[in-house]
Amino acid sequence: MSKLLMALLFIVSIMQASTLTVPGTVVSDSQKMIGSHYMGYIKKINFNLGDSVKRDDVLFELQSGEFDLMKSQADLGLEQAKIFVEMYQTHLANAQRERRNAKKRKSTTRLDLENLDIAAENTKAMLKAAKQVVKQATIKIKQFTGLYNYLEVKAPNDGVIVQKRIKVGDMIMPGMLAMVLVDLHDLVIEASVAESNLKYIHKHKKLKVEIPSINFITTGEVQAIVPSANPMTHTMTIRVKFDLKDEEIFPGMYAKLHVQM
Repeated sequence: MSKLLMALLFIVSIMQASTLTVPGTVVSDSQKMIGSHYMGYIKKINFNLGDSVKRDDVLFELQSGEFDLMKSQADLGLEQAKIFVEMYQTHLANAQRERRNAKKRKSTTRLDLENLDIAAENTKAMLKAAKQVVKQATIKIKQFTGLYNYLEVKAPNDGVIVQKRIKVGDMIMPGMLAMVLVDLHDLVIEASVAESNLKYIHKHKKLKVEIPSINFITTGEVQAIVPSANPMTHTMTIRVKFDLKDEEIFPGMYAKLHVQM
């Protein structure tokens, strides 16, 4: 009986020795730093820390008082330019009609016709200039519409907000970090491996992944071995892609990687 027990223990020890267990951490492979393209005050925040968001959801908005004023001025300029276009079109039509009528009259001299032609050409030039003003004003309004899109900061993809550094009324500057968004469907496990154990690990190697806190076991594959050894600990970082199996897993969870030696 004792011999059988010793044999079983020997077999178990061999099996354990043939498996390398490496501790790791779940991280998101898609982490977005959210900021603003423009300087302004935060007008409204639509989501809080830990909230799930969908692509194109408006995360927060900037105050638009200054932009509202500039857009109103641009709208007014466009309306005035359209009025001038209509006025010069009417003047040109009248000038052309007057020339036709003058040409029919016997009392009309050649000089009179030349003067009418000059007046019509001047009106055409003014009409062309007014149309150009309308075109420029329309472009300016489109530019303001684009600026308004930047005043609403939207989520670039589905995910969860894991950092929020702004409050309503805060001043935000271009490039300043406002929120951090992570994609829970694009998770990997990062782990540090001793240099002496790298001989058991290579890119695309299959291994077993365990997340003890939720009793979750799945398969994984080494996605990358980061070639930057830590000179103090003599370890290297590996990244492992794994099958989530529709399980609710979050960045920061503790994981174990079981590598066959």
